[in-house]
Amino acid sequence: MSYWVYILYSRSENVFYKGQTADLEARCIRHNAGREKATAHAIPWVCLWATQKHSRSESLKLEKKLKNLSRNRTIQFMLKYRQDVAGPDELRILQQLSGC
Repeated sequence: MSYWVYILYSRSENVFYKGQTADLEARCIRHNAGREKATAHAIPWVCLWATQKHSRSESLKLEKKLKNLSRNRTIQFMLKYRQDVAGPDELRILQQLSGC
């Protein structure tokens, strides 16, 4: 089984949320339905970046590293690993956030 590590962005609150899951699509739906306490205040969320890992331990390790990054470093990280940016619209959002 593979696991996803992801970074969501809320335009309404201008914040990121970082997490990991086995089912990325279902998890994003839960975040946007307000069914997750940590993210309910900032709906809607856009998945800017996501990558697959082979094990839960790998995904938890990366999630922990991401959660310790500042906002600027989070943006730099996503730009560095832009091959995992969700799509062209999400890349434009990321470039706007970085000032590019």
